[in-house]
Amino acid sequence: MKFLPRILIALGLVFIVLSVLLFLWIFLPVARVEINYSLNKPKLTVNQIKPVDLDFGIVIPKIGANAKIIPQVDPYNPNIYQVALTKGVAQAKGTAFPNQTGNMFLFSHSSANLIEATRFNSVFYLLYKLKNGDEIYIYYNKARIKYVVSDTKIVDPKDISYLNPISKIKQLTLMTCWPAGTDYKRLIVIATQK
Repeated sequence: MKFLPRILIALGLVFIVLSVLLFLWIFLPVARVEINYSLNKPKLTVNQIKPVDLDFGIVIPKIGANAKIIPQVDPYNPNIYQVALTKGVAQAKGTAFPNQTGNMFLFSHSSANLIEATRFNSVFYLLYKLKNGDEIYIYYNKARIKYVVSDTKIVDPKDISYLNPISKIKQLTLMTCWPAGTDYKRLIVIATQK
């Protein structure tokens, strides 16, 4: 009986250590992105970032985002888009390509839980820092195409009107979950090609 308090204290310490480790495992990717953003101010220029994919990639200098774009991903099928999101940013199936008039819709970090979101896809975590006038670059067939942010908004996750709106201009729409790691709302960033 005299060992019971020691066993309970040891067990309690083990649970505390495991809780701290789990907390770090979940939140470290987010913290790393935020710290990296803070340390790289003033913002990076497009020439300071080597794109990871010149055939179809995205670079957002202000937030240091740099990823491959996975083309023509079904945004309504989680079995398909979750796999695509582990490889980069997904382009919604049926939306425009950079050389076409219309809306190109890209999404990233579309996860139903914080653990999946932080582990597999943090490309758009800092998307909320974009403001009107900020630059986004799409690399397509070795060409660099510049877009300028014109609007940001937070919408209901069931609102799909922004997915493929009728557009007579070359437009880019980026989407991510808001707040990061939840599926509560969606953050939308709209930019036009320059």
